[in-house]
Amino acid sequence: MTIHNEFQQKLDQYAELAVKVGVNVQQGQDLWVAAPLGTEELVRKIVRHAYLAGAKSVHVQWEDEEIIRTHYELAPDETFQEYPIWLSDAHEWVVDRKGAFLQVESHDPDLLKGIDPERIQDFEKAKGLALDRFFEAIDNDSISWSIIAMPSYKWAAKVFPRLEKEEQMNALWDRIFTAVRIGCEDPVTEWRRHMDTLTRKAEELNKMNLKELHYKADGTDLTIELHEDHLWLTGASKTPRGTDFIANMPTEEVYTVPVRTGVNGTVKSTKPLAYNGNVIEEFTLTFEKGKIVQMDASKGLDILEKLIETDEGASYLGEVALVPHQSPISDTGILFFNTLFDENASNHLAIGSAYPTCMKDGNILSDEEKEEKGLNESIVHEDFMIGSSNMDIDGILRDSSKVPIFRNGNWAF
Repeated sequence: MTIHNEFQQKLDQYAELAVKVGVNVQQGQDLWVAAPLGTEELVRKIVRHAYLAGAKSVHVQWEDEEIIRTHYELAPDETFQEYPIWLSDAHEWVVDRKGAFLQVESHDPDLLKGIDPERIQDFEKAKGLALDRFFEAIDNDSISWSIIAMPSYKWAAKVFPRLEKEEQMNALWDRIFTAVRIGCEDPVTEWRRHMDTLTRKAEELNKMNLKELHYKADGTDLTIELHEDHLWLTGASKTPRGTDFIANMPTEEVYTVPVRTGVNGTVKSTKPLAYNGNVIEEFTLTFEKGKIVQMDASKGLDILEKLIETDEGASYLGEVALVPHQSPISDTGILFFNTLFDENASNHLAIGSAYPTCMKDGNILSDEEKEEKGLNESIVHEDFMIGSSNMDIDGILRDSSKVPIFRNGNWAF
């Protein structure tokens, strides 16, 4: 088999995996694919596999990075304070039709470098408000959704700056295929086996019913309170109609929600955060009664400040995720400058909204009940990486006794 044919076979496996395991398209279901230009070869295969799986219709929304950059550079300020009604209607159409949503990431990590942070913040606010119902459906797993990635030349150059241009793309493709288990004889079966392993770990944590987590590492001394009704979940989810799907591909995490006002101490990032076309590096956050009261960063502090100022909930945490340091993505030693991959190589936390599904009967809780249980609300949800090989995490049980959860960056039970 030639190298070209081998690549095409892997690309086809990847598309099939996204359709059958990621969003798990059902007979007669609509699928919306959001993708940047440059991903056409993969997206065309996704569309084909979706129809073969029984999709009723497949719609593709294309984005162009150069146009996005020009828009942020030249559009008037008021443009960033609104979101197109037709586009918010389209998102709600997916919810109303009980469709599936697939996002293909391939963006340049530095796409919006140098853009006024105020513009980025304004648009994120407008988008969050306009798509509130869509994001609520995502948070509650009311529709099947998934995120996958494909290399672009600028992204690959960021990850592998010392390689030649074509070698950069090949190297990033190789890492992505490895991370999503493409290349084995039956990727679909391999993924189901992998998710079974993560599910067993989540079940063990749920049996503990931890009261708190205490993180210790260089620059980190943080305590996070967990509600007695919290649930540890994996990337495997299920819609109300019983359709299984995997929201992030790859995924190596088990995660839950913190009590909104129960976070205290300081945490230090261990990987750069690629956020809205900017990179934030070496930052620390200090929490008091759940709220971020102090922050610092060696790079991108202005972007970090605007992120946390987005709304009241953006200064609180919405997710706690555990990923062992010795895991397939971390073992590559590669910094991806893409949260989809970097968060699955490291313990991480998320600024902003909580997933109600991480609470018993959370998807049927009223807004008042969510607030009562300490679930954070925000129009943002941004993961940042804090794990390392020297991180220890203790679990505090309901009787105040301790149990080791992580030692030296890896599972301790």
